[in-house]
Amino acid sequence: MNHDPSLDDLRHRVWTGRRITPAEARRLYDLPLAELGALADRRRQIARAAAYDGRGNQIVTYIIDRNINYTNICNVGCAFCAFYRAERAPDAYVITRAELDQKIAETLALGGTQILLQGGNHPRLGKQWYLDLLAHIRDRFPQINIHGFSPSEFVHFQKLFNEPLEQILADFKAAGLGSLPGGGGEILVDRVRRQVSPRKAMTDDWLAVMDAAHRLGLSSSATMMFGHVETRADRIEHLERVRAQQDRSGGFTAFIGWTFQAAHTRLRTPMAGAQEYLRTQALARIYLDNFPSVQSSWVTQGPAIGQVALKFGANDLGSIMIEENVVAQAGTAFRMTVAEMRRLIADLGYEPHQRDNWYRLLN
Repeated sequence: MNHDPSLDDLRHRVWTGRRITPAEARRLYDLPLAELGALADRRRQIARAAAYDGRGNQIVTYIIDRNINYTNICNVGCAFCAFYRAERAPDAYVITRAELDQKIAETLALGGTQILLQGGNHPRLGKQWYLDLLAHIRDRFPQINIHGFSPSEFVHFQKLFNEPLEQILADFKAAGLGSLPGGGGEILVDRVRRQVSPRKAMTDDWLAVMDAAHRLGLSSSATMMFGHVETRADRIEHLERVRAQQDRSGGFTAFIGWTFQAAHTRLRTPMAGAQEYLRTQALARIYLDNFPSVQSSWVTQGPAIGQVALKFGANDLGSIMIEENVVAQAGTAFRMTVAEMRRLIADLGYEPHQRDNWYRLLN
């Protein structure tokens, strides 16, 4: 086999923390899995070196929060989604205040600090309904962070309320919204989005919400759901779009990638396995040199692969997932306790620490 000095140079550039190009990312994708993982772990060390008073390389974090889906009514009908319901479906719902309060109280009792509040694109809930909901949570549970409403939801709100995006975000923030999840990112390539979610926000729409939120001081995560109709080049384009956005606005706290789950959906395609998941996460850690954190997705891969992912660039094990509905509807229902999460982290020689949404340590 002929030796390729240019590949040695690329390995050295990754090892020393330099930025790579899309073409270089495509070359890295073909490295042996273990080697790619080692390079990603090195980039994790570089990214975390200064965190937590210089102890960032020894610390792996997790969060205690709960996914609360305030409605499953949605008029988008994405091919990959098994959660949404038509408004007249027998199991369609909009959460009641009593149900919401019970869920938040249970979260606090388990040491939780945050709720992830997301729902379908309901065609008739008005702006005041959302503002009242946020204000109710803020006033009754001031200790909880509301990590709520994906960019796709805000694009829907913009059309439904007929108001400027910046005004809606500012009003939601004033009512109690603390940060934004990266849901609805899927693959940030319009050709792919037109295949799997043609009625949902397109790439520039999704990024515009994040840009506006960051300028208002609302941080967010960035996500990628992969392993369906996209190509590897599409995944890299997605990484390029969020890296460029981070260069502009700097408000992403973490990247979270997960694999498409096919059960009960209309999208029939072979699902990506653990090796492809680890390879993609490792590449993301290398490519996203301006992201402070990468989160493992044990929710779709299971605790064992979630633990392995901590050696493939991730520095966070995510949430214990007191409640999770969307992925579970698609056939995946892994669960984890705080004790198990701490054990998985400690067994790799790291210090487990609970964090908040902004990656501040709580214990």
